[in-house]
Amino acid sequence: MSDDKMTPSMHLNEQSLLKPSIQLWKHYLLDQGRSIHTVKAFVADLNLLDAFLPADKQIGSITTKDLEGFTHWLEKERNVPCSPKSLARRITSIKSFFRWLSQFRVISNDPTEKLVQLTVISPLPVVLTQFEYQRVLDHANALRYSDKPDARPFTLLALILETAIKKGECLALMTNHIEAEPADSAHIYVRYTNPRYRYKERKLPVSASWVDAYQEYLEQYQPQNEVFPWSPRRLEYIFEDIGDDIGLDKHLSFDMCRWTSALQDLVNGVEPDKIRQKLGVSKIQWREVNLKLRKLAKQQGLELTSQGSETEA
Repeated sequence: MSDDKMTPSMHLNEQSLLKPSIQLWKHYLLDQGRSIHTVKAFVADLNLLDAFLPADKQIGSITTKDLEGFTHWLEKERNVPCSPKSLARRITSIKSFFRWLSQFRVISNDPTEKLVQLTVISPLPVVLTQFEYQRVLDHANALRYSDKPDARPFTLLALILETAIKKGECLALMTNHIEAEPADSAHIYVRYTNPRYRYKERKLPVSASWVDAYQEYLEQYQPQNEVFPWSPRRLEYIFEDIGDDIGLDKHLSFDMCRWTSALQDLVNGVEPDKIRQKLGVSKIQWREVNLKLRKLAKQQGLELTSQGSETEA
C-alpha cells in the first residue's frame, strides 16, 4: 500500500471539487479494508450531495448550512422517499467523508461538527418464546433418531441458540475452530480473516449435548474443512424446514435464533457485558441491542434479574 493512496492531502486541497474528492475517498476506504457494499453505499450518499450542490462548489467552501440544506432536501423536497434510517446513514456518510478531509488537513474546518446526527432504533426483532424455543429444539433432536437419522438440523440449530453467532460466522466456521474435548468444557472459536474485524473474534462455550450431536454429524457428513459446507440458502432451508414441520407461525432463521439466544442469557441473569462479548458487538452497538433485549423481555412478560435490568454494560 503506497503512501499516495493513504494521504489525500497529496492530491486534494480546499479548492478541490467534490466529485474527484469522493473518488479518492472511495479508494482510501477500499485500501482500509472496508466492505465493498459499505463503500458503495457511502459513495452513493456523497454522489447525492454532489448532485445537490453547485457543480463548481469547492470542498473548502462547503458549510454546515449547505449540509443542512441537503438533509432538508432529502427529507422534504427530493420527492423520493427517505426513511429516518436512510437519512441517518447518509448523515453518517457525510460526517465520515468530512472527518477524513479534516483528519488529513485538506480542509481547515469540518462543517459536519455541528450537523445533528440522527439516532434511529430499528423495529424489535422477532424471537422465539420459551415454549417455541423448546419445540424447535425437540423436533430437531428427534430427527437424530428418525428412520433416516440426521444430526445436521440439531447441530446447526443448537449451535446458534447456544452461541448466537451470525450466519456469516457460521459459514466461516472450520472443523479446527472447534475444541470438542473434554466435552464438559468444549468451545468454538469465531475467527476473521480480515484484520479489520479481529476485535469480533471470540471463544464461545458449547454444551456437552451439542458435542454429542456434533460427533454424530461428523460421522454422517464427514466435513473436511468448513463445518457446514453448503450455501447460505441451503442452511436457511434447514431452519425453515424445522419451523414448517412443527407449524411455527414465525420464519425461523439465523437472526431469530441469535436474538433468542441473547434474550435467554439476559433473562437468566448473565452479565450484560458477557452477552455483548458473546454477540461480538461494540459497546456503542450494545446500547441499542441491550435496549431491544429488555423491550423483548417486557413484551414476553419475562422477569429480569437486577443484573439483567442494567442499561449499560
